Amino acid sequence: MASSTSSTHKSFTYDVFLSFQGETRKSFVDHLYFALQLRNIRTYKDDDEIKKGRKISDEHIRSIKDSKFYIIVYSKNYASSSWCLDELVNIMECNKTNGKHVVYPIFFDVEPSEISKLTGTVGKAFEKHGENNSAKKWKGALKEAANVSGWHLWNTCDG
Repeated sequence: MASSTSSTHKSFTYDVFLSFQGETRKSFVDHLYFALQLRNIRTYKDDDEIKKGRKISDEHIRSIKDSKFYIIVYSKNYASSSWCLDELVNIMECNKTNGKHVVYPIFFDVEPSEISKLTGTVGKAFEKHGENNSAKKWKGALKEAANVSGWHLWNTCDG
């Protein structure tokens, strides 16, 4: 009896899902997105400015699940955004449960230890959330994701 591998092969809508905080949108992230597009890499980048208090949508979560690779651009204010932190929790959950996803962190003007230990400017950005119901899962996702080997980029002129 012949076996089919097509049932185990997952087809993804996107090659890459970009997770970033708005401060890097018009600099580094736009350059990265453009470079990926030039190479015909299907990339999801949320182009809408996130309104304060808005929850991550089902469509956005679906885009996370339907992406093969995740590029997380950690910046000084990444941890200030509940949207980014909810995104990160979903990314790490997909990465853990599925095994077909790959996480690539970029530490943009921050050290990995600032992310995992919530120190420095990253820690100050996270403090605004207080100890709400989501803070524990956000801290866990930040620690887990920051321990993935990635690239360190320091802010330079024009991203």
